Amino acid sequence: MKRSTMAAIALTVSAGLALTACGGAKPTPDSGSGPRADAYAPVVIGKNYTGKGGNINVLMSSDFQTLDPGNSNYVQTANVGQLYYRTLTMAKETAGKPPTIVPDLATDLGKPSADGLTWTYTLKTGLKFEDGTPITSKDIKYGVERTYARDVYTQAPQELNAALADDSYKGPYTGGDFKGIDTPDDRTVVFHLKQPFAEFPALVSRSNTAPVPKAEDTKLDYTNHPVSSGPYKIQSYDRGRLMKLVRNNQWNAATDPNRTALPDTFTFTLSTAQATISQQLIADSDPTAVTLDSNGGLQASDAAELNKPDVQKRTAGGLLGCTDVLDFNTETIKDPQVRKALALAVDRSAVQVQYGGERFGKLAQSYINSAQRGYVEQHTDLDPTGKPKLDEAKKLLEGKSVPKKLVYGYADANPRYKNVGTVLQQNFKQLGIDLQLRPIPTANYYTVLAGDQMPDIARSGWCGGADSGSVRTTVDPNLGPSVDGTTFGFSNIPRYYDPKISRAMYELRGTNGTSEELGKKWATLFDQAMQTYPLVPLIRSYTNSVVGSKVRNAQVGYFFGGIDLSIVGVQH
Repeated sequence: MKRSTMAAIALTVSAGLALTACGGAKPTPDSGSGPRADAYAPVVIGKNYTGKGGNINVLMSSDFQTLDPGNSNYVQTANVGQLYYRTLTMAKETAGKPPTIVPDLATDLGKPSADGLTWTYTLKTGLKFEDGTPITSKDIKYGVERTYARDVYTQAPQELNAALADDSYKGPYTGGDFKGIDTPDDRTVVFHLKQPFAEFPALVSRSNTAPVPKAEDTKLDYTNHPVSSGPYKIQSYDRGRLMKLVRNNQWNAATDPNRTALPDTFTFTLSTAQATISQQLIADSDPTAVTLDSNGGLQASDAAELNKPDVQKRTAGGLLGCTDVLDFNTETIKDPQVRKALALAVDRSAVQVQYGGERFGKLAQSYINSAQRGYVEQHTDLDPTGKPKLDEAKKLLEGKSVPKKLVYGYADANPRYKNVGTVLQQNFKQLGIDLQLRPIPTANYYTVLAGDQMPDIARSGWCGGADSGSVRTTVDPNLGPSVDGTTFGFSNIPRYYDPKISRAMYELRGTNGTSEELGKKWATLFDQAMQTYPLVPLIRSYTNSVVGSKVRNAQVGYFFGGIDLSIVGVQH
């Protein structure tokens, strides 16, 4: 799933008071010393708190791109979405570890057929929307059907859709029955797949399977008040300013062991400057406050503040499944040797400084990591300490047609990304390349990257897809082919397509086996693709998130990259 570059969607966050420390102090950024062995261990604030009541104030520098579960491919919205919608299964977070897929609306993780081509789910009893209407299998099906209307929902999640049969379906507004899902009765949902998919229980944890009552579907206006199936509902929403969630009295806690629903209310302030958020949290000016902004809203200049005892005891932290990369547009930078030269020229250690230093993340050598199922060793010529290899880069460019100018696009909400571009400018200047920096409005950033205005180079991030513990759900979306295997896929920002490797990925989609077995094959193909450098791994994020002194159960989600709102509480 994409990490939006909005200071609230894209990146990371964090936490609380009665410290349950699982790791030691973090190294001072740019101190010159390497991180300690436990520097990236998770820290949870106020663990095991069970008190109900009070309000959590969520400080954000910008509004949500959308609250519609059928039109969101961002981890921040998925985090907030836990409060007002439920799905067939759920990614249950544990700090520092890939999440576990657990049943949510469904009674179990699903029952596959022997050939792996159908999965059957049974809904729990006692499920209701906020108006008291029972939730049925038809509401689940309709929620999925909406995401096929790509002319309406441009950011709809597509991993589930890509796995289901009936590719010709265009959504419920054009008529016709969707043959990819059957609903033989009000509690049974049967999915029909094109090929076996070992991680299918994770696919139905995505927001596609949030139930939507057909009679309440207002298309793009649905974002203003999605009908709640979770523990909270929207009381008021003033776009760009304020949103308030209150308890949904139709939610049945007996059917939902995963969400503690401790606060009475959540208030979201949606237009606070990121520097102000950081200052307020560090000063504890609002003891009930948290943020979903990237890196806990912290600025690089705030790093020293984290060493103060009062702030340290209120700082949750966790190493994420989220990794930032540089994407090379393979349609404009076509020569793999040129791309490799650019990759080798990047001073990734200087990029790490722009992220705040070692405290805020470690250098990554690959988009995938050893905690994921199916991981196999990855090979790269990138220096593991992040230092550039300019001599090797220059040698690769000898006799090549080298572009005189390239364009780096960056999301304009966070100065970090512009600063990364400045580093790249300096690096590429030594190769005789003039790198121009192009700001892109944050709200439209990934839309631009997916369209014909994609620059030569751009930064993006990924938090592991539907199942962040699986290699496949990182590899396939980011470098895999389209649904029919003829070109690059929807989330494939570099537009990578190799006739041999991409075809092998396409065929692997139809192979049966365990997630571990198939993951090794995906990881091997990914390693082969990466030898042509369609992208450059940068930083695997470690989020430090300061929270108010009354906030409890504050943990940084491995997948969400921010405070897990489904379990947070507040002492009052």
